[in-house]
Amino acid sequence: MKKYLNAAFFLLLINLCIVDGNAQNKNYSVQQQFSIKSTGGWDYLSIYENKLYVSHGTQVNILDKTTGDSIDFIPNTTGVHGVAFDPIHKIGFTSNGRLNNVFAFDISNNEIKATIATGENPDAIMYEPFSKSIITCNGKSNDLTFIDANTLKVIATVAVGGKPETAVTNESGKIFVNVEDKNEIVVINASSHLVEAHWSIEPIVSPTGLAIDILNKRLFAGGEKLLGIINAENGKMVSTIVIGDGCDGVGFNKNKKIIFTSNGEGTMSVIKESDANHFNFLGNVPTAKGARTITIDESTNKIYLPTASFEPMPIDAKPNTRAKMIPGTFKVLVVKQ
Repeated sequence: MKKYLNAAFFLLLINLCIVDGNAQNKNYSVQQQFSIKSTGGWDYLSIYENKLYVSHGTQVNILDKTTGDSIDFIPNTTGVHGVAFDPIHKIGFTSNGRLNNVFAFDISNNEIKATIATGENPDAIMYEPFSKSIITCNGKSNDLTFIDANTLKVIATVAVGGKPETAVTNESGKIFVNVEDKNEIVVINASSHLVEAHWSIEPIVSPTGLAIDILNKRLFAGGEKLLGIINAENGKMVSTIVIGDGCDGVGFNKNKKIIFTSNGEGTMSVIKESDANHFNFLGNVPTAKGARTITIDESTNKIYLPTASFEPMPIDAKPNTRAKMIPGTFKVLVVKQ
C-alpha cells in the first residue's frame, strides 16, 4: 500500500510542477511588434542605452527600444551579423560577414571611424571588458579576431579548430566559445590569446547560442532541442534541459535568474535558475516562426527577437530547405511579463 501511495504522490508532485511552470510561463507573451521595411536577412540584435540595433541585410537599423520608432541606420554593412559596443570610447562595431571586416562607428552620430579586416565571415561579435577588446567569431576561417578597442587595430587571431558560433566572457580573463561543428566549448585566455582547453559538451549537438552566469560560474549552451548547463571552471556538464527546436540564441537575465532560448520553430524556452546546480523548465512561450536570435534588456526585463513572415513551403521541397521570407514583413517581437 505504501508503494502505491508513494507513486501517487510522485505523480501528483509532477502535475503540480507542470501546472506551476505553465502558470509562470503564461506571464510571458509577445506584447509589441516593431516593423522594419528594409530588405534582406538578419541575425543578431543588440541594445545600447535607449537604442535597439538590428542587423538586416546590408545595413543596421537603429530603433527606439521603447516605441520601435526608426532613429537612423548604418549603411553598407553587407552581410552584417551583429553589433557590439565599447562603452569607454563610445564606439560601436558591426561584423560584416560578406565583407570580412568590422566597421567602427561613433555612437553619437553613427559615422564610420575605421574599417578593420578580420577573418572570413565575421559572425557573432562582442566587447570583452577585461582585455578591452572587440572579438569576432569568424565562421569560415575557424578563428577569432581580437581588435584593440582603443587603437582599432587587430592584435591577435586565434584558431579554434572548428566553426566558432558565439563567444562570452567571465570578465576575469577567460573567453568561452561555442564551436558548432565540434560540439565543444573552447576556452581562451583573454590576455595571452592562447587556447587553454577544448571541452566536449555532448550530448549538446551543433551548439549555437551561448550565455553565462558569471556569479555562479555556469555556461548555457543551446543546441539541437537541448540546452546544456556547463561548469565554467572545469567544463563538466551540470544538467541538460529539453528546449524548442531551432535554437540559435540564448540569453540570461541575471536579475531574474532566468535563461531564455530563442527557437526558430516559433517558441522561446524559459528556464529558472534556482541555484548553481538546480534549474527548472517553465515552459515554451509562443513567438513566431524564424524568431531564432535574442537579446535581453535587463533595465526593463524586455526580450527582443527578430523574425519575418514566410511563404508556404513547396510540397516537393528538399530537406533543410528554408522557407522564403515575404518581402516587407521583417519585424522585431517584444516579449515581456
